[in-house]
Amino acid sequence: MADEYRIPVWKNGHENKGWAGLVIEHYLGLPQNSRQEPDFGDWELKVVPLRKDAQGNLRVKESMAVTMLEPAEVVANKFEDSHLYDKLRSMVVVSRVWESAQELHSMLHAAAEFDLENPQIHSQVRDDYETIRGQIRTHGINSVTGDQGKLVQARTKGRGHGSTTRAFYARPVFVAHILNLMKLAFIPRVKPEFVSGTVTVA
Repeated sequence: MADEYRIPVWKNGHENKGWAGLVIEHYLGLPQNSRQEPDFGDWELKVVPLRKDAQGNLRVKESMAVTMLEPAEVVANKFEDSHLYDKLRSMVVVSRVWESAQELHSMLHAAAEFDLENPQIHSQVRDDYETIRGQIRTHGINSVTGDQGKLVQARTKGRGHGSTTRAFYARPVFVAHILNLMKLAFIPRVKPEFVSGTVTVA
């Protein structure tokens, strides 16, 4: 489908990280949107890769980028007025099975709706945001590290160690909870909607 929609999986020798999401957007007939507002009206679409562990169980392959971090915007706004809140308050997360570094094809696994209605999740994500916000306000953006935040972290975005742009990421344990792959100890599972199909690029 990537070939059909003329979406490159590789650019200049590097993987186009957003290729799977673009394929799904095209398949659904949705416009591309790289702004910080939610993708489609009130909801945000995210696509995350899963990989099989040694026992054949599916695990979240990596953290999920949620939105870019603009230091001035973060310092000026509490969590409920932030771009991070706008993204997380109404989201559909689609998982796909990563099979190899060549990315010749990828099977869609599931889709799950997510919002911040659970008060424990809302409270923890707010605490993560306010911790990062306080760090920026007190010590500057360069003092922020990926160690801060239990469910959401802030770290550099882009290739190489010289990258200076930062984004908010949902940690793999948080993404696994959203997709019902692994339950957070203090929160009941969400209910994913199952979808099946193959995104073929060869």
